[in-house]
Amino acid sequence: MSLVGFARFFFALFILAALPALAAEDALSPRQKQAVEEVVREYLLHNPEVLVEAIRALQARQEAEDRDRVQKNLASLRGELENDPTSPVGGDPRGDITIVEFFDYRCGFCKRVFPTLMTLMKFDGKIRYAFKEFPILGPDSMVAARAALAVWKLDKAKYLAFHSALMKNKGQLPERKVMKIAAKNGLDVGKLRQIMADPGIERVIQKNYQLAEALAITGTPAFIIGKRVVRGAIDLEALERLVAEARKG
Repeated sequence: MSLVGFARFFFALFILAALPALAAEDALSPRQKQAVEEVVREYLLHNPEVLVEAIRALQARQEAEDRDRVQKNLASLRGELENDPTSPVGGDPRGDITIVEFFDYRCGFCKRVFPTLMTLMKFDGKIRYAFKEFPILGPDSMVAARAALAVWKLDKAKYLAFHSALMKNKGQLPERKVMKIAAKNGLDVGKLRQIMADPGIERVIQKNYQLAEALAITGTPAFIIGKRVVRGAIDLEALERLVAEARKG
């Protein structure tokens, strides 16, 4: 396209942007409006790469805005993410670094990364681990999450063992199986069921959904380590690197 062609195109864009105001003042006749629209249409038909470039630029700008929004939310929600007393905690309660994980007991990737997390905490005794129950994979996930939060409320010392048993479970997690796992871990199933029905348990889960939305977390697992939001399962080396980075920060 010649320089004249480009000039015509951008002039047409300018006119299109101004069309509402011009139309209000009847500055353009219907024939003039049609002529402008035809110039733009003709240009785009012969130069479709302009649309592709515009879409890519828009996507890049949107992604940058999303990243900025997530970082601002992460800073403002730090206390709720790391120090909410209703969220189960493992590792060193006074650790210098907190790893926050959003997980689902039916998530295969969560199950795959669980042993890695346990290994990390075994060899790094200064890590505090905050569990965010995030049931997004159906009714069984919700039952398991409610039960785990009820265990935390009933007997905090037994939460990690119960959590581990659920993570190691293969197959579905109907309530019958969840209660069987609870009984094997020395929990009073009757009391557990009562606590599971407590509206406070539902509030914790809803709060976790809100936190996840604020951080653009839509799947599991997802981790908050220092100033980073990490989506998806990661290996031990990556976890160690992120922890070291957070300590420096």
